[in-house]
Amino acid sequence: MPLRALIVEDEPLAARRLADLLARQPEPVQVLGTAESVSQAVALLQSTQPAPDVLFLDIHLADGLSFEIFEQTAVRCPVIFTTAYDQYALQAFKVNSVDYLLKPIDEEELAAALRKLRERLPAAQPAAPAAAFDPALLAQLVQQMQQGAPPAASYKSQFVVRVGEHLKVVPVDQIAYFFSLEKATFLQTTEGRKFVVDYTMDQLEGLLDPRRFFRLNRAYLAQQSAIQDIIHYTNSRLQTVLKPAAPDAQVLVSREKVNVFKSWLDR
Repeated sequence: MPLRALIVEDEPLAARRLADLLARQPEPVQVLGTAESVSQAVALLQSTQPAPDVLFLDIHLADGLSFEIFEQTAVRCPVIFTTAYDQYALQAFKVNSVDYLLKPIDEEELAAALRKLRERLPAAQPAAPAAAFDPALLAQLVQQMQQGAPPAASYKSQFVVRVGEHLKVVPVDQIAYFFSLEKATFLQTTEGRKFVVDYTMDQLEGLLDPRRFFRLNRAYLAQQSAIQDIIHYTNSRLQTVLKPAAPDAQVLVSREKVNVFKSWLDR
């Protein structure tokens, strides 16, 4: 029988790419369902029967940290974390029989993780019992992440961009926001210039200090100083006004992130 998986990932493109990679494996993996948030993941885990063979779990989700899932429901299968954060006590995941893959996910590394998973699964029982999560360790990891881990020294302090035949260094202090447009990612400076950067929005979210930058929605990642105004758009949505002006007429905070955004502002 093929392995059965659930994918918990708040970026649809990343979720689809992982599903495609799983489908292209020599022994294809069947994706039973996907979720974008802690609440959706909890509901999916509780409704999927029998339990999947593996859970691919992003760390930062639309409504919180994925570790909250373990506090709300029993996870009865091995977990492979998918993350852009290589400083998040990843060795601790391995110690607790949990594997991880760094984004962007490499197809060969995914294949190696699946081989390791198959070796651990009992031959006569596709679904393995849940990994032995240490509550104290989970609490420690959550604390690290809420405090802005990885350490500030590991965050990018500048970006190198190309200007014609030249290279230009742009310090983070001079960056207003990043945005994606037509499959490209742009850096917008406080002086009104924009440059293409060779990073995805997911990667940038892991490279920048979360105390200074916030992912407003799938297309915008803004520095707090660039947010000039915040307007109630509907009862559950917020509109931001960025400076310099954004290419999009309206830059809305994703519905699932409104409460997190307010907490980020009110520190």
